Amino acid sequence: MFNDRMLGQSEARTIPLRLLAHLGDAVFDLYVRELEILNSISARQLHHKVTAIVRAVRQAELLDSILPRLDEREAEVVRRARNLKPAGYRRSGQGAYRKATAFEALVGYLYLTDRERLRALLKACMDTPLAAAESARDS
Repeated sequence: MFNDRMLGQSEARTIPLRLLAHLGDAVFDLYVRELEILNSISARQLHHKVTAIVRAVRQAELLDSILPRLDEREAEVVRRARNLKPAGYRRSGQGAYRKATAFEALVGYLYLTDRERLRALLKACMDTPLAAAESARDS
């Protein structure tokens, strides 16, 4: 995206998981907006499509869909982030919120260390039948 500098894995591990999740939330939101921009006829429709995908329950489902594809270091980021004490959650339950935080931390981590891998995982989870059904339903 904007910053071309990539971090090494050891350097990225020094960043607090909450900061990785915060970055991952922004990156994933922009990724989904880029996917949906051509399929939307208004800002309101775009907003509804994006919020349906970036909500905590949906992110938890996306994480579940890619878990078998994660390598050891990625699974470690997910495990550590899922174990973070929740800062707070609203409509979704604690389990979904923790998985969503783990998903966002993974996205943030990969954004800083390996963007090609990030693109591959995001494409894989967004190409699942569940994602296609969600997108078609919101059209």
